[in-house]
Amino acid sequence: MPTEPFSALVDWGTSRIRLWVVARDGAILGESRGEEGMRYCVEHGFAQALAKHLAAAGGRAGLPAMICGMAGARRAWREAAYLDTPAALTRVPHEAVRVEDANDDVRILPGVAQRDARAPNVMRGEETQLLGVVGATDDAVVCMPGTHCKWVEVEAGVICRFSTFMTGETFEALTRHTILAQSVKTASFAPDHRAFARAFALSLADPATAVARIFEARAAQLLGFETPEDGAAHLSGLLIGAEVGAAQRLHAGGIVTLVASGSIASLYRAALEASGAVVRLVDAEEAVRRGLFIAASAIWG
Repeated sequence: MPTEPFSALVDWGTSRIRLWVVARDGAILGESRGEEGMRYCVEHGFAQALAKHLAAAGGRAGLPAMICGMAGARRAWREAAYLDTPAALTRVPHEAVRVEDANDDVRILPGVAQRDARAPNVMRGEETQLLGVVGATDDAVVCMPGTHCKWVEVEAGVICRFSTFMTGETFEALTRHTILAQSVKTASFAPDHRAFARAFALSLADPATAVARIFEARAAQLLGFETPEDGAAHLSGLLIGAEVGAAQRLHAGGIVTLVASGSIASLYRAALEASGAVVRLVDAEEAVRRGLFIAASAIWG
């Protein structure tokens, strides 16, 4: 007899959506992905996008859906208010909001806010990854790279403090909209690239000098020390070195749980190990899916 679907798990980003239909034991029965992120759905509708991907994943009508991410942002489908730090991860599922205008049982998980005038910060989606990675009584320092990289301190299963580094977005802005666009021929490079290692070490040792060193990625080529093939590695080394160096000062921890996938996982793992950290790598997609499943089980299990 076929395994009965238990719920739909949905990671709804700004530009993309990922949906999984899972059984009661968490086994994946079907999945669907697309470009109907929050920006698209604000204009074209969230319910229609959810129904489309639920059908594509083989989900039945009426299947409950647990959602994290930007569907819960202000002016999105239904605002899921932030939990304030310190925020226990076990609270996250029980603070999910129900979408009243949905035909079925649809819940959206809240984000987390750090309401500190000296270090204001917010996250939306990363709290679900943390739920899937950190145990209810665990301590952890977690690094989640991306366009906006999050570093989070968890104590006894409680999110105590976190920082956001716009490393990915800064790299993209510099290579698209400044003179450095002429100095980056390709964005791909190996984690052991010489230019990356050298720039990373310089920024790690003194993160405050990173901004002053950015133009060196251009100057190194003009003076014949590097080529445009080295540009991305050089600039990435400077930015990631500054991030890791600052994060070590803000969130000291010898063991870092790295939540990442693909090439960025390899790059950050190499960088963190070069900084002296012991790295525990967790696949980012598995983390968010497990966090969504934990939340779904807490509500409907």
